[in-house]
Amino acid sequence: MDSIVNLIGNLGFPIAISLYLLIRIEGKLENLTQSINTLSNVINKKPIN
Repeated sequence: MDSIVNLIGNLGFPIAISLYLLIRIEGKLENLTQSINTLSNVINKKPIN
């Protein structure tokens, strides 16, 4: 039983930090994707001289 508690204690913090970072990065990636799509649309609409 002590080994299970020790395992959760050792792995819980890295897992929590990893989940926190993944959630933060996901939002930033969505914003970046939207910006790239907007930029692509603007470039495609620009007339070629």
